Amino acid sequence: MTSYQPLGYQPLAGKVALITGVSSGLGAATAKLFAERGATVFGIARDAERMAAVFADVPGGRHASFDIGRPQACRDAVEQCVAEFGRLDVLVNAAGYHQMRHTLTMTDQDWDDDLAVNLTGPFHLCRAALPHLLAAGGNIVNVSSVAGLEGEVYSSGYCAAKHGIVGLTRALAVEFTAERLRVNVVCPGGMSTPQVTEFAAPENADWNLIMRIAAPRGMMDPVDVAKAIAFLASDDAAAIHGSVYRVDNGKGAG
Repeated sequence: MTSYQPLGYQPLAGKVALITGVSSGLGAATAKLFAERGATVFGIARDAERMAAVFADVPGGRHASFDIGRPQACRDAVEQCVAEFGRLDVLVNAAGYHQMRHTLTMTDQDWDDDLAVNLTGPFHLCRAALPHLLAAGGNIVNVSSVAGLEGEVYSSGYCAAKHGIVGLTRALAVEFTAERLRVNVVCPGGMSTPQVTEFAAPENADWNLIMRIAAPRGMMDPVDVAKAIAFLASDDAAAIHGSVYRVDNGKGAG
């Protein structure tokens, strides 16, 4: 028998969600959308001032400044969320860092920075959150990129990290198949975020290569990707586990 949801249905009602990178871009859009759809949001980012401005539009939410590049900060963020709200149902690893660098001129620190925010931090957050998510029958939505599925120019560190997030998601999905837990990953294409609009190309960059990154239908609004994340986090996606969702405005269609 077909089941239809009532008018005003909030698919995330009753869920406590920890969302990273909420000071701008995709993380901010996701925090606002989750609140609209009934979730209680605990947001973390490094920029406290920008985060506070975002959370003016996140009713009932809380936010705190943490650097997810530090393992202890990841553990502290999870514990603060649970201490404030008594549970954790959803972890969304939306924070991202992308600086274009030619591989021959990348420093060791450039590589470390790419991995810290885009892969190592999400791993530590997943590990810290897992006991609470297992207890709640919750789920994880990781955010990779189309760069986690293919190569991208001047982005060897970023691509490596984003491929790693896809691998981490699949590994967790297999490891916890028999548990009350779901793990999925979203791979966005280009979005109109500060990280994209304010980027600086490497010196003597080949712009023909750079322009291949863009989708033929143009840049997306972050909320378009946030909607995919919200769906995967909801009980409407109860049968979806270990999936890789590409949300790229047609970039992969050709």
